[in-house]
Amino acid sequence: MFTSRLIGSCRAVLAALIVPVALPASEHGASSAARTSSAAVVSEADQTAMSPAEALIRLQAGNARFLSGKRLERDWPAQVHETAHGQHPFASIASCMDSRTAVEQVFDLGLGDVFSIRLAGNVIDDDVLGSLEYAHKVAGAKLIIVLGHSHCGAMKGAADDVVLGNLTSLVARVKPAVVGVPVDGSPRTSKNMKFVDDVGRHVILAVRLIRERSPVLRQLHDRGAIDIIGGFYDIETGKVEFYRPLPGASPVALAKPAAPATAATVAQAAPAQPAFSH
Repeated sequence: MFTSRLIGSCRAVLAALIVPVALPASEHGASSAARTSSAAVVSEADQTAMSPAEALIRLQAGNARFLSGKRLERDWPAQVHETAHGQHPFASIASCMDSRTAVEQVFDLGLGDVFSIRLAGNVIDDDVLGSLEYAHKVAGAKLIIVLGHSHCGAMKGAADDVVLGNLTSLVARVKPAVVGVPVDGSPRTSKNMKFVDDVGRHVILAVRLIRERSPVLRQLHDRGAIDIIGGFYDIETGKVEFYRPLPGASPVALAKPAAPATAATVAQAAPAQPAFSH
Protein backbone atom coordinates (compact mmCIF):
# COMPACT_ATOMS: atom_id res chain seq x y z
CA MET A 1 0.00 0.00 0.00
CA PHE A 2 2.85 2.35 0.90
CA THR A 3 4.57 1.73 -2.44
CA SER A 4 1.31 2.21 -4.34
CA ARG A 5 0.73 5.62 -2.79
CA LEU A 6 4.22 6.73 -3.72
CA ILE A 7 3.91 5.48 -7.29
CA GLY A 8 0.66 7.42 -7.64
CA SER A 9 2.40 10.72 -6.96
CA CYS A 10 5.94 10.16 -8.19
CA ARG A 11 5.50 11.68 -11.65
CA ALA A 12 4.24 14.93 -10.18
CA VAL A 13 7.13 15.01 -7.74
CA LEU A 14 9.82 14.34 -10.34
CA ALA A 15 8.34 17.12 -12.48
CA ALA A 16 9.47 19.68 -9.89
CA LEU A 17 12.44 21.79 -10.83
CA ILE A 18 15.64 20.52 -9.26
CA VAL A 19 17.94 23.40 -8.47
CA PRO A 20 21.62 22.53 -8.08
CA VAL A 21 23.44 24.15 -5.18
CA ALA A 22 26.76 25.61 -6.32
CA LEU A 23 29.90 23.89 -5.14
CA PRO A 24 32.52 25.89 -3.24
CA ALA A 25 35.54 27.60 -4.70
CA SER A 26 38.97 26.04 -4.41
CA GLU A 27 40.52 26.18 -0.99
CA HIS A 28 43.80 27.59 -2.32
CA GLY A 29 44.67 30.52 -0.15
CA ALA A 30 42.61 29.38 2.83
CA SER A 31 44.26 30.31 6.11
CA SER A 32 45.93 27.65 8.24
CA ALA A 33 43.77 28.82 11.14
CA ALA A 34 40.61 28.04 9.16
CA ARG A 35 41.92 24.61 8.24
CA THR A 36 42.81 23.89 11.87
CA SER A 37 39.36 25.03 12.97
CA SER A 38 37.70 22.73 10.43
CA ALA A 39 39.70 19.79 11.76
CA ALA A 40 38.59 20.38 15.34
CA VAL A 41 35.75 18.43 16.94
CA VAL A 42 32.40 20.22 16.67
CA SER A 43 31.53 21.73 20.04
CA GLU A 44 28.08 22.49 21.41
CA ALA A 45 28.75 26.19 20.85
CA ASP A 46 29.82 25.51 17.24
CA GLN A 47 26.66 23.52 16.55
CA THR A 48 24.37 26.11 18.14
CA ALA A 49 25.91 28.99 16.18
CA MET A 50 25.98 27.15 12.85
CA SER A 51 23.20 27.81 10.33
CA PRO A 52 21.93 25.17 7.88
CA ALA A 53 23.64 27.11 5.07
CA GLU A 54 26.94 27.06 6.94
CA ALA A 55 26.58 23.33 7.52
CA LEU A 56 26.17 22.82 3.78
CA ILE A 57 29.21 24.98 3.01
CA ARG A 58 31.24 22.86 5.41
CA LEU A 59 30.27 19.69 3.54
CA GLN A 60 30.91 21.30 0.16
CA ALA A 61 34.36 22.36 1.29
CA GLY A 62 35.05 18.85 2.58
CA ASN A 63 34.15 17.31 -0.77
CA ALA A 64 36.40 19.84 -2.50
CA ARG A 65 39.29 18.74 -0.27
CA PHE A 66 38.49 15.09 -1.01
CA LEU A 67 38.65 15.82 -4.74
CA SER A 68 41.94 17.72 -4.46
CA GLY A 69 43.59 15.17 -2.19
CA LYS A 70 44.25 17.88 0.40
CA ARG A 71 42.41 16.38 3.34
CA LEU A 72 42.66 17.92 6.79
CA GLU A 73 45.16 16.47 9.23
CA ARG A 74 43.42 15.15 12.33
CA ASP A 75 44.58 13.94 15.71
CA TRP A 76 42.37 10.86 15.89
CA PRO A 77 43.25 9.80 19.46
CA ALA A 78 42.45 13.35 20.60
CA GLN A 79 39.12 13.25 18.76
CA VAL A 80 38.27 9.93 20.42
CA HIS A 81 38.95 11.54 23.80
CA GLU A 82 37.01 14.73 23.00
CA THR A 83 33.90 12.89 21.79
CA ALA A 84 33.87 10.21 24.49
CA HIS A 85 31.36 12.04 26.67
CA GLY A 86 29.23 13.86 24.11
CA GLN A 87 28.62 14.70 20.47
CA HIS A 88 27.29 17.72 18.60
CA PRO A 89 27.05 16.78 14.88
CA PHE A 90 26.12 19.58 12.49
CA ALA A 91 24.36 17.40 9.88
CA SER A 92 22.73 14.05 9.13
CA ILE A 93 23.42 12.16 5.92
CA ALA A 94 21.11 9.36 4.80
CA SER A 95 23.09 7.50 2.15
CA CYS A 96 23.48 4.13 0.47
CA MET A 97 25.42 1.22 1.98
CA ASP A 98 27.59 1.03 -1.16
CA SER A 99 31.23 0.54 -0.09
CA ARG A 100 32.36 3.33 -2.43
CA THR A 101 30.22 6.03 -0.84
CA ALA A 102 31.43 6.36 2.76
CA VAL A 103 30.43 9.91 3.66
CA GLU A 104 33.20 10.36 6.23
CA GLN A 105 35.74 10.09 3.40
CA VAL A 106 33.73 11.80 0.66
CA PHE A 107 33.22 14.90 2.82
CA ASP A 108 36.54 14.70 4.72
CA LEU A 109 34.89 14.44 8.13
CA GLY A 110 36.13 13.73 11.62
CA LEU A 111 34.61 11.99 14.63
CA GLY A 112 31.43 13.65 15.86
CA ASP A 113 30.88 15.72 12.70
CA VAL A 114 27.74 14.07 11.29
CA PHE A 115 25.12 11.43 11.94
CA SER A 116 25.47 8.81 9.20
CA ILE A 117 22.53 6.56 8.25
CA ARG A 118 23.31 3.97 5.58
CA LEU A 119 20.75 1.73 3.90
CA ALA A 120 20.80 0.19 0.42
CA GLY A 121 19.21 2.61 -2.00
CA ASN A 122 19.19 5.36 0.69
CA VAL A 123 15.59 4.34 1.37
CA ILE A 124 13.65 6.44 3.89
CA ASP A 125 11.56 4.29 6.23
CA ASP A 126 10.13 4.78 9.73
CA ASP A 127 13.39 3.76 11.39
CA VAL A 128 15.33 6.31 9.34
CA LEU A 129 12.76 9.00 10.12
CA GLY A 130 12.99 8.24 13.82
CA SER A 131 16.77 8.47 13.65
CA LEU A 132 16.56 11.82 11.85
CA GLU A 133 14.06 13.15 14.37
CA TYR A 134 16.47 12.31 17.18
CA ALA A 135 19.41 13.85 15.32
CA HIS A 136 17.65 17.18 14.73
CA LYS A 137 14.98 17.65 17.38
CA VAL A 138 17.01 16.22 20.26
CA ALA A 139 20.67 16.43 19.25
CA GLY A 140 20.47 19.75 17.36
CA ALA A 141 21.93 18.94 13.92
CA LYS A 142 21.18 21.59 11.28
CA LEU A 143 21.15 19.89 7.86
CA ILE A 144 19.66 16.70 6.38
CA ILE A 145 21.09 15.36 3.14
CA VAL A 146 19.68 12.34 1.32
CA LEU A 147 22.66 11.20 -0.73
CA GLY A 148 22.24 9.01 -3.80
CA HIS A 149 25.03 7.90 -6.11
CA SER A 150 25.76 6.80 -9.65
CA HIS A 151 25.72 3.13 -10.71
CA CYS A 152 23.63 2.23 -7.65
CA GLY A 153 22.89 -1.49 -7.35
CA ALA A 154 19.57 -0.87 -5.60
CA MET A 155 18.43 1.32 -8.49
CA LYS A 156 19.47 -1.37 -10.95
CA GLY A 157 17.52 -3.94 -8.95
CA ALA A 158 14.42 -1.76 -8.92
CA ALA A 159 14.70 -1.13 -12.65
CA ASP A 160 14.93 -4.87 -13.32
CA ASP A 161 12.25 -5.86 -10.76
CA VAL A 162 14.68 -8.09 -8.87
CA VAL A 163 13.14 -10.75 -6.63
CA LEU A 164 15.51 -12.02 -3.93
CA GLY A 165 14.45 -12.67 -0.35
CA ASN A 166 14.13 -9.54 1.77
CA LEU A 167 15.79 -7.49 -0.96
CA THR A 168 12.50 -7.64 -2.87
CA SER A 169 10.66 -5.38 -0.44
CA LEU A 170 13.58 -2.97 -0.24
CA VAL A 171 13.89 -2.38 -3.99
CA ALA A 172 10.10 -2.04 -4.16
CA ARG A 173 10.47 1.17 -2.17
CA VAL A 174 12.69 2.55 -4.91
CA LYS A 175 10.17 1.63 -7.62
CA PRO A 176 8.31 4.98 -7.53
CA ALA A 177 11.44 6.71 -8.80
CA VAL A 178 11.81 4.11 -11.57
CA VAL A 179 8.23 4.67 -12.69
CA GLY A 180 8.57 8.44 -12.59
CA VAL A 181 11.76 8.91 -14.62
CA PRO A 182 11.06 9.77 -18.29
CA VAL A 183 13.31 8.05 -20.82
CA ASP A 184 11.84 8.95 -24.24
CA GLY A 185 11.60 5.36 -25.40
CA SER A 186 15.04 4.19 -24.25
CA PRO A 187 15.32 1.00 -22.16
CA ARG A 188 14.07 1.27 -18.57
CA THR A 189 16.50 -1.39 -17.32
CA SER A 190 19.88 -1.62 -15.60
CA LYS A 191 21.53 -1.76 -19.03
CA ASN A 192 20.65 1.91 -19.52
CA MET A 193 23.11 3.55 -17.13
CA LYS A 194 21.79 7.06 -17.72
CA PHE A 195 18.36 5.84 -16.68
CA VAL A 196 19.83 4.13 -13.60
CA ASP A 197 21.59 7.33 -12.55
CA ASP A 198 18.46 9.42 -13.11
CA VAL A 199 16.59 6.98 -10.87
CA GLY A 200 19.41 7.48 -8.37
CA ARG A 201 18.34 11.08 -8.15
CA HIS A 202 15.15 9.88 -6.47
CA VAL A 203 16.66 11.68 -3.50
CA ILE A 204 14.24 14.48 -4.37
CA LEU A 205 11.37 12.08 -3.72
CA ALA A 206 12.99 11.19 -0.42
CA VAL A 207 13.35 14.86 0.55
CA ARG A 208 9.63 15.35 0.04
CA LEU A 209 8.85 12.10 1.82
CA ILE A 210 10.73 13.26 4.92
CA ARG A 211 8.57 16.38 5.09
CA GLU A 212 5.35 14.49 4.40
CA ARG A 213 5.88 11.72 6.95
CA SER A 214 7.61 13.56 9.78
CA PRO A 215 5.69 16.46 11.35
CA VAL A 216 8.65 16.92 13.71
CA LEU A 217 11.12 17.54 10.89
CA ARG A 218 8.61 19.50 8.80
CA GLN A 219 8.11 21.95 11.67
CA LEU A 220 11.86 22.42 12.10
CA HIS A 221 12.24 22.88 8.34
CA ASP A 222 9.39 25.36 8.01
CA ARG A 223 10.85 27.66 10.62
CA GLY A 224 14.34 27.48 9.10
CA ALA A 225 15.96 25.61 11.99
CA ILE A 226 17.09 22.89 9.57
CA ASP A 227 17.37 22.40 5.83
CA ILE A 228 16.57 19.20 3.91
CA ILE A 229 18.21 18.71 0.51
CA GLY A 230 19.29 15.99 -1.88
CA GLY A 231 22.77 15.08 -3.03
CA PHE A 232 24.21 12.88 -5.76
CA TYR A 233 27.69 11.36 -5.60
CA ASP A 234 29.46 10.41 -8.84
CA ILE A 235 31.53 7.31 -8.10
CA GLU A 236 33.70 7.96 -11.18
CA THR A 237 34.74 11.50 -10.23
CA GLY A 238 34.24 11.69 -6.47
CA LYS A 239 32.16 14.84 -6.85
CA VAL A 240 28.94 15.52 -4.95
CA GLU A 241 26.22 17.73 -6.42
CA PHE A 242 23.45 19.08 -4.21
CA TYR A 243 19.84 19.64 -5.25
CA ARG A 244 16.62 21.01 -3.84
CA PRO A 245 13.11 20.80 -5.38
CA LEU A 246 10.90 23.81 -5.98
CA PRO A 247 7.09 23.49 -6.00
CA GLY A 248 4.86 24.57 -8.85
CA ALA A 249 7.51 24.39 -11.55
CA SER A 250 6.84 23.31 -15.12
CA PRO A 251 8.07 19.81 -15.96
CA VAL A 252 11.74 20.02 -16.86
CA ALA A 253 14.68 17.67 -17.16
CA LEU A 254 17.14 17.37 -14.29
CA ALA A 255 19.14 20.56 -14.18
CA LYS A 256 22.81 20.51 -15.10
CA PRO A 257 25.30 21.08 -12.27
CA ALA A 258 25.87 24.73 -11.46
CA ALA A 259 29.24 26.33 -11.97
CA PRO A 260 31.48 26.40 -8.89
CA ALA A 261 30.78 29.27 -6.54
CA THR A 262 33.24 32.10 -6.14
CA ALA A 263 34.98 32.69 -2.83
CA ALA A 264 32.76 35.72 -2.29
CA THR A 265 29.62 33.66 -2.88
CA VAL A 266 30.65 31.10 -0.31
CA ALA A 267 31.65 33.74 2.23
CA GLN A 268 28.39 35.64 1.82
CA ALA A 269 26.07 32.61 1.80
CA ALA A 270 22.66 33.55 3.14
CA PRO A 271 20.93 31.49 5.83
CA ALA A 272 18.84 28.62 4.47
CA GLN A 273 15.25 29.51 3.64
CA PRO A 274 12.35 27.42 4.94
CA ALA A 275 10.31 24.96 2.90
CA PHE A 276 11.59 24.60 -0.68
CA SER A 277 12.62 28.09 -1.68
CA HIS A 278 16.07 28.54 -3.20
